[in-house]
Parts: sequence; structure tokens; C-alpha cells
Amino acid sequence: MISPVDGSVYVQREPPSDAAIEAALAKAADSQQIWKRVPVAERSAICCRMADWCVERADELGRELTWQIGRPIAHSPLELRRGFHERAQHMCAIAEEALGDLNSEPKPGFRRFIRREPLGVVLVLAPWNYPWLTSVNAVVPALLAGNTVLLKMAAQTPLVAERYRQAFDAAGLPEGAFQFLHLDHAQVARVIADSRIGFVAFTGSVGGGHAVQRAAAGRFIATGLELGGKDPAYVRADAPLEATVENLVDGAYFNSGQSCCAVERIYVHKNVLKNFVEGFVELTRQYRLGNPLDPQTTLGPLARKEAADNVRAQIRDALDKGARALLDTRGDKAGTPYLPPQVLVDVHHGMAVMADETFGPVVGIQRVENDEEAIALMNDSRYGLTASIWTCNVEAAIRIGDRVETGTWFMNRCDYLDPALAWTGVKDSGRGCTLSRLGLETFTRPKSFHLRLSL
Repeated sequence: MISPVDGSVYVQREPPSDAAIEAALAKAADSQQIWKRVPVAERSAICCRMADWCVERADELGRELTWQIGRPIAHSPLELRRGFHERAQHMCAIAEEALGDLNSEPKPGFRRFIRREPLGVVLVLAPWNYPWLTSVNAVVPALLAGNTVLLKMAAQTPLVAERYRQAFDAAGLPEGAFQFLHLDHAQVARVIADSRIGFVAFTGSVGGGHAVQRAAAGRFIATGLELGGKDPAYVRADAPLEATVENLVDGAYFNSGQSCCAVERIYVHKNVLKNFVEGFVELTRQYRLGNPLDPQTTLGPLARKEAADNVRAQIRDALDKGARALLDTRGDKAGTPYLPPQVLVDVHHGMAVMADETFGPVVGIQRVENDEEAIALMNDSRYGLTASIWTCNVEAAIRIGDRVETGTWFMNRCDYLDPALAWTGVKDSGRGCTLSRLGLETFTRPKSFHLRLSL
């Protein structure tokens, strides 16, 4: 793994042998028969201890993460202390009730209920950009539901998988219930096709999602696909501007914009456009691009030089088609993953920066006349993961939200996953659900018990 911090080799791992893969699959299948009989309360306690172990070492694990993906050291430990811990603890807290039997209405002479059965061995394919947050969405609920887990982390963040194993060992998870494999793409396809895999949870690109679907096509197993987004924000004329600017700047540039639910396009009502743009640019100028190991750095490099070059290409395309860049580009270190933030105006949907996923520190801001135009533009996308509205009018937010094609609709916040709510997408943002009680059900199948009490 090449570190974006300085281009050095930070971690080197070899793909497992065929024998090692077979041993892991066999152990996972055998262990699942034991693990599914462990009471849910005990499963929850183990998963909570795992999360606590990680949080206690957040500084150490955060520093490793900075070296692997380039996120500023001031931010990396927060992934563990906040979202990771919050999600794990919430799912553990609701598991016993959410996974309980569903009793049917009374019927004389019968007992009828639906039991949630685990699916078996769950293969979790997790990305590098928020490796702890994205993986916990599947790893913990799958285990809580009585499945065993095989985790394959992105090649950029192999140490996350290894630290999970240490954490679960320390928490007392039975051997074989959680394992990791540093698989290459061909090996992933072969594992998906193996009859012992009962479910695949994938987070990544649309292309990766298609590859998972093709690999699973010969089998009757479900796949959960979270495939990114081109998330819009709509700033209405009645938006509280100061707070709106502060939150949208953070939503656009945190982690250098490398988030599936980062704000990538902003539609602003004409009456507040000038003030919004001025405030947005002023706050964005305060970001400090630099070595992410420096605690004063607020914007680190992108994870790979190629990713930064793709963002640069989107910016050039927009400028060639009439957009204006509002920030100085002299801090751009061409040929490196270090890319300063950019704000583009005079944009339209014929530009890649307003249509294609960017995954970098640039946002386009477009003027709109009214709610109707904003709704049309927000829906004019192949993606539908999250969208946000910024307004003082709750009823308008709900009314507009009913018409926007998205998995999560925010009012006056963005770029956040509430573990009590379903995390899901529409269109090319994928399918399936994680988090909330619905996310637990994702990792189960219903089994009906129809008991006649006497003949």
C-alpha cells in the first residue's frame, strides 16, 4: 500500500493462497453453527467490547489511518470515537428486541410466529475512505444476527481488517466467527460464488457493484450495495445563512470530499445566492492543505494521485464549458495527491462536475429560481444517496423531500448517518439497507413456525 502522505510503501500484504481461502471458508461455516446458538445478549456484549477496545486505541488507529489514506491526524481518530462507536453501540442496544420473534395474532388451537434466522457466512467488502464507519455498518449487525463474517478491506486500508481481528479476539469472540482475507479481485469473485457465502455486503463504486452482481448471478443469494452518490443541497431563500454555510463547507470538504455522502452540488435560491457564495468562499479559504501528520492541517491529500488527477480533469472540463473558479489554484501540487479546495460557479448539468461523482474537494454552486427548479435539478442525477434542504420551514422541507429521489433526506444538516435510521440509496446509489432495526433484518431470513397445539 502506497501512502499518500509521502509516496512511501507503508504496508505490504500478499493475497492469500487457495488453501488459506478454503480454510477460512470452512472455519466460517463451521463456526456459524455454534455462533448462531449464542444468545443475542451475549453477542451484543462481545460486539460492544470490540468497539470499546477500538475507541480506547483511537489515537493509535487514527494515526495508522492517516498514513493509509491521508486524512489529517486531527480528524482521523474521530472516525472511531464518534460514528464507529455510536453505530456499534446503537445496533447492540436494539439487537435483542429487534431480532426477537414476531408473534401473529392469537388463533385458538395454534401458536404462530416468525423467527429471524441468520443467513450463514456474510462477506463484507469495505472501502478505504471511511473504513471503520462503512465496515461497522455490516460487520456488527451481521454478527448480532448470528452470522459469521469474512471481511475484505480495500487494499488502501489493510490494517483496519487486522485491527478488527485483534479487537474481536480481545472481546472474546469465538474463533472463526470473524476473519479477514486480503483478497484480490479475482479471489473476491470466486469467494462470492462459493456455496458457503450466504450474503455479500459491498460498499464502493458502481462498477464494483456490477462486478459483485455478476459474481453472485449464478446463486440465489442477496447482495447489499452502497455505491456512492452525487449528493445535492438546496439552500432556500429562508435558510439561516451563517449556519448553512458552515455546515455545507464541512459537508463538501471534510476528508477532502472523499465521502459517498459528501455534498457535491449546491443549488441556491437567487435571493440569497450572492451572500451565500461570499460566505462559502470566505470559509473555504480558511482550510489549510498540507502534511496530514501536522495537527494544524485541516485538508490532507487524496488517497491516490490518480484520484486527484480525476478531480483536476473535472475542474478543467467545467472551466472549458464556462464555469468560473473562485479560489486560487496556485496551491495545487500537480502530479501529487495534494489538491486544494475549489468552488465553481456558473455551472450546469452539462459539466462532469455536476453530473459525475467527484470524490474530491470541489463543489459546484448553481442558481435556482424556486423550489420547482431545485427539485428538478436535484433529481437530475443517476445517483440518489442523500440530499439536504436548508430552510426554516419544516413543512416545506417535508413537502419537497417527498418529491426528491434519495435514500436519506436531511433538513439543516448533511453528511451524517443516524444509526436509528435506515441507510439506503436509490438508482445507481445501490440497494439494500444497513443500520436501524431494518439493517439488522437485512442479515436474516424469515422462518415461519405454524404449530397446531392438538389433533
